[in-house]
Formats: sequence, C-alpha cells, structure tokens
Amino acid sequence: MPATVGTASFAEIPWAGQPVRIEYQWVGTATPGAPTLVFLHEGLGSVAMWRDFPARLCEAAGARGLVYSRPGYGRSTPRGAHERWSPRFMHRQAEEVLPALLRALQIDPAREPLWLFGHSDGGSIALLYAALFPDALRGAIVLAPHIFVEDISVTSIQQAREAYLRTDLKQRLGRYHEDADSAFWGWNDIWLDPAFRGWNIERDIATIRCPLLAVQGVDDEYGTLEQIRGIARIVPHAQLLEVPECGHSPHKDQPQAVIDAAVRFIRAAP
Repeated sequence: MPATVGTASFAEIPWAGQPVRIEYQWVGTATPGAPTLVFLHEGLGSVAMWRDFPARLCEAAGARGLVYSRPGYGRSTPRGAHERWSPRFMHRQAEEVLPALLRALQIDPAREPLWLFGHSDGGSIALLYAALFPDALRGAIVLAPHIFVEDISVTSIQQAREAYLRTDLKQRLGRYHEDADSAFWGWNDIWLDPAFRGWNIERDIATIRCPLLAVQGVDDEYGTLEQIRGIARIVPHAQLLEVPECGHSPHKDQPQAVIDAAVRFIRAAP
C-alpha cells in the first residue's frame, strides 16, 4: 500500500469492461492501526473539491483518510462523450467501483477498521455500500444523503443546469475536473431524466448494521430533512444531526460542528 500521505496518485481498476484510472490521495496519519476513513464526494465533487476538510477531520480523529474521484470526475478517467448513466449509477459505484478500488489499494475491510464518509450522492453510495456489505464497515457518516428523489432536488438541479449553460460555472468546475462536461452532464442528465424520478433506496438500506451518523443542514437546498429522518425510521440505530444555518454542504457551511460530531461518533463506536 502506498506510504506517501497527502500526495495525489492514480490506481487502475477494471470497470465496465475496460481499465479505468482513479485519482486518489492519502491524508491524515500513517500510524499503523489507525482507522481509515474513505471519503465519497458529491455529484459534482472530486479530490480537490474537498479542499482541506478530509485532512482536518483525520487530524482531529487520529485517522488516515482516502479521498478519491469517481470515474468521470476530477482527474479520474472521464465519462465517454456518449455515455449516459443509468438510474442505478449509485448502486454500481457501491457494488463495483468502491470494492475494486479497495482491492487495488490492498485495503481489506476484514483486517482493518474501515469507515465511510459520504456527501450527497457520495452519502447515498456510502449507505448502499453499508447495506450491501454489512460486515465490512466499522461505521459510516453521511452528509445530506439522498434516499429518494424530491421536487426540491430536481428544481435545484434544473437551476444548476441553467447556471452551467449561462454563467461561468463550467469554467469554475474546470479548476477541479479534467473534463468539466464529463462531470456535470453525467450528474445533471441522470438526475433530470424522468426515469430517475422513481429512484428510491429505502428498501435497500434496511440491512445496514454498522453505526451510522446522518447529518443534514436545516436549510439544505437539495433536499428536506425527511431524507435523514427517513433513514432513522428504516435504520433505528442511526444517529441524526440537523445543523442550523447550514445548506447542502455541512462540511463547508459548518465544518467545525461536523468535525466535532464525527470525532465523537468515531470514538464512541464499539
């Protein structure tokens, strides 16, 4: 396993019938036995778009962090020009991409304490992974996850589409993605596809057994608090944190509150 901490690197995984390059970075401590936090980014995120938050959280928690860009994002292999994601794109990330990356980096959840920390689409992927592999995780922390599609989500994503077409959003995203069109249209097209309106993972996540902390901003512009409250009804042991004066990105709007809650949660885990 690479020993360098804080240096961007690349791994190659087999996916969708071809080799795919995955951008990743280690942050935090390299101390043997430290818990490993795997960070799963939002629908327009990447390694770089997390900025220094993973390093800050890992320093506070005494953990090492693995931050990576999913295919189509950051400096990972871009999405093909004519490739359209299916409504199961988050399932495939949980079932195929994340396990393949863990294997490529020789991370064995059976032999070391593994945690997931996911935001938005990444939070949904974390939930799906925790449900699919119920014995693989010590715990999961999800920020502003989606478990079903709401009108508020679709409206905000439609507004993002207009911003991408009419403002400098494409240029701004270009600072963080090798191919901004790959990142934006992969996410935007599927979320606005009528076939995606019925997407729902409430039944999928019922098998989650690991400790789970679900966090959401009270002012989230991409989802209502029913997202995390719905998680608690399905996974009764889940802990919830509703953050005031906070939108869709709690780790940006209220980073210290998120760090404090995450550290407490990790340290309290059995």
